Amino acid sequence: MPEQPRRHVIDVIAGDGIGQEVVPAAIRCLDAVSVRHGFDMTWRHHDWGSDRYRSDGTMMPADGLDQLADGDAIFLGAVGAPGIPDHVTLWGLLIPIRRAFLQYVNLRPVRILPGVHSPLTDPGGLDVIIVRENVEGEYSEVGGRVYRGRPEEGAFQEAIFTRAGIERVARFAAEVAAQRSGLVVSATKSNGLIHTMCLWDEVVSEVIAGYGDLRLEHVLIDALAARAVLKPGSLDVIVASNLFGDILSDLIAALAGSIGVAPSANLNPTRDFPSMFEPVHGSAPDIAGQGAANPIGQIWAGAMMLDHLGEAAAAADLIAAFEGVLRDGTRTRDLGGSANTAGFTDAVLDRLGSRKEAVS
Repeated sequence: MPEQPRRHVIDVIAGDGIGQEVVPAAIRCLDAVSVRHGFDMTWRHHDWGSDRYRSDGTMMPADGLDQLADGDAIFLGAVGAPGIPDHVTLWGLLIPIRRAFLQYVNLRPVRILPGVHSPLTDPGGLDVIIVRENVEGEYSEVGGRVYRGRPEEGAFQEAIFTRAGIERVARFAAEVAAQRSGLVVSATKSNGLIHTMCLWDEVVSEVIAGYGDLRLEHVLIDALAARAVLKPGSLDVIVASNLFGDILSDLIAALAGSIGVAPSANLNPTRDFPSMFEPVHGSAPDIAGQGAANPIGQIWAGAMMLDHLGEAAAAADLIAAFEGVLRDGTRTRDLGGSANTAGFTDAVLDRLGSRKEAVS
């Protein structure tokens, strides 16, 4: 009997704003590269997001997590819409998925792509991977409000750091660094946060010490932000808490030319649950519906998804395709060009030898 093609079942949540535009664009590219490399992509679309919230008060159905649990990966566009508080949209969709599926690593590669200009005078070969802890830390659910409605009203929110949580993200960062320069920079603030960040420093040091060839630097977050701007080439792999990693990844993506090109992966490294792949950018309501969004962040996130699924050659092919388009001078508006979403996507498809329409 002929060998059956490899098949990957992907749950798609285009979500809000420009997610509705860049996700279909990326799917067209992923379908094209799957044909080139001999595997099938089966897309299961979910119309979850802010429109659903407006109609029934929930970002996703009560059994949403169960619907995603048997898929191979989740492909997310963007979350957030005007008129709905951001904490409602994030905690109603994105964060429950990350936590229910123990996606404890948020992996964010940032580098200057061909034809993309950094705002820095000397970007110094900026090429960084941020390994962000993704399910605990400062983004904890432990907290509350007191004296509501009174002049003395207050709020508290506890940062939760566990040894197990720090160990596993530090170990992941170490494995990444071992394949690169061997340098791990740990973002800290242990001079001020004397409990949580001191534990962070201790555990990260213990983990990295187990990798004899790695070098570790503990750098205070404020100094690290300045270093990213002044000496970006001195950084390689950064391991950071949930809050610090979130801020640093946007900063460094902007230094690389545009947050619109930055991808991310929410990984469950043990593969007990599906991982989720999304661009770093938000829903960008100011340009939504104009066809002007840069699809690179979503396409690159798709390449990261392929790599996670074991399709490394296809992932490299897809990255080479959008890099080639950039190198040839085709760029979207945020990169100083004039191409729209569809035009850039068509150029990528041309490089892949296909303009195949998206498969539902």
